[in-house]
Amino acid sequence: MLVLALDTATPASTAALVEVTADGLFGVAENRTVDPRAHGEKLAPEIAAVLAGAGFRPRDLTAIVAGLGPGPYTGLRVGLATAAAMGQALGIPTYGVCSLDALGRAAGPGRVLVATDARRREVYYATYIDGVRDVGPDVAKPSDVEINSDKMAGEGALKYGDVFGLPVEEHLLYPPGAALVALAADRVRAKAPSEILTPLYLRRPDAVEPAGRKPVLT
Repeated sequence: MLVLALDTATPASTAALVEVTADGLFGVAENRTVDPRAHGEKLAPEIAAVLAGAGFRPRDLTAIVAGLGPGPYTGLRVGLATAAAMGQALGIPTYGVCSLDALGRAAGPGRVLVATDARRREVYYATYIDGVRDVGPDVAKPSDVEINSDKMAGEGALKYGDVFGLPVEEHLLYPPGAALVALAADRVRAKAPSEILTPLYLRRPDAVEPAGRKPVLT
């Protein structure tokens, strides 16, 4: 089963191919571009490149796994909209996973704090014990995050490393495609029904409906 993994919940846009078998997972290829303002421009070419580079076509895909965030609205919706559109066009299921969970799983054993940049001097974060989420996801200022971990992962952890004061797994700044697929592997193998890809924003949108008009005093 050939699975396409997509994630745009961080400044990186990632497209990866992973083969899911009864015995395990095998990474085929992964492309990543780090540019927080270019998800919409980079993701489609990355998908085309990762497929062509591995000698596959979209019709060879069995399923699509997408990172649900948390992440900023504009970037996150690019990945989810792309995954949903491709799934519908190809007639294959789509599955969603928390993007932070991919970093937590990839970080391996121990207590891990995963933090990604939420802008506004805040982070999206969650903590993990041996790859399983223990707390979160949530959003907060770095100084307000309770530290009960041995190490950190995520670009937010690196950016605010002086506040957190823990060693950072610098090779794990962005959600790996293989880890995204691993979190959905059971659903892929079971050929579970396609899921609605509901984003984890964790924040209210900046744009709000205007308040009612004030009466004009005469």
